[in-house]
Amino acid sequence: MKTSVAYDYRDMSKMAAKMVADAIRARPNLVLGLATGGTPLGMYKELIRMHIEEGLDFSQVTTFNLDEFCGISPDNKHSYRYYMCQNFFNHVNVKPENIYIPDGKAEDIEEFCREYDRKIEELGPIDLQILGIGRNGHIGFNEPADRLKVDTHVVTLAEETIRDNGSFFDDPLDMPKKAITMGLGAIMKTKKILLLANGRKKATIMASLLKDRHVTTKLPASFLYLHPDATIIMDREAAGEALERKTAG
Repeated sequence: MKTSVAYDYRDMSKMAAKMVADAIRARPNLVLGLATGGTPLGMYKELIRMHIEEGLDFSQVTTFNLDEFCGISPDNKHSYRYYMCQNFFNHVNVKPENIYIPDGKAEDIEEFCREYDRKIEELGPIDLQILGIGRNGHIGFNEPADRLKVDTHVVTLAEETIRDNGSFFDDPLDMPKKAITMGLGAIMKTKKILLLANGRKKATIMASLLKDRHVTTKLPASFLYLHPDATIIMDREAAGEALERKTAG
């Protein structure tokens, strides 16, 4: 697993966007796995700039998102589909028919999860998967547990995840307790993974991930050590404790 430390959030976002842009230019029909949350916003902003100013073309790109809250309609302002449209899709030329995002209001969610995996198998594998990391080490919404599921599935969110995401809701009590998430199987089958981490809130978990260097279901992101082409880009704040421990050691 390769690691890079960016000077700050803006630098991290630009480095990530360049990696995505280079991948698209090398393979215009790229299958791109996307993440939500605060971390990738700067990357999306830079990709939009590249599209407008440099002609970065998304017209042949297919996208798969990692996750979505259960019980929230796609047009709800707190849904991840809404997030993706507002922060990325509405500003670039990805074709709507090439956009795949879990449906938290699916009538039969279990069947939807199976179909989502089938669609990834049909159109994939995913060439480049963007990941964030939760403060408890989750990737997607694969939470720390005794066992981790391989396939796309419904997960009960950890209390820490609920607290962290509740701040984005007008009323934190409206924060869903369950979500659909791509499983570790689909994530690990991707050709290349890019994990982004920024801010002091992520420093402790990044230190644990980078120092311990062992694989455990209690830290789902640790499975990236088993991937043949995984890269971490983090800003100095997120890298702070890891760098301090390395220096001390």
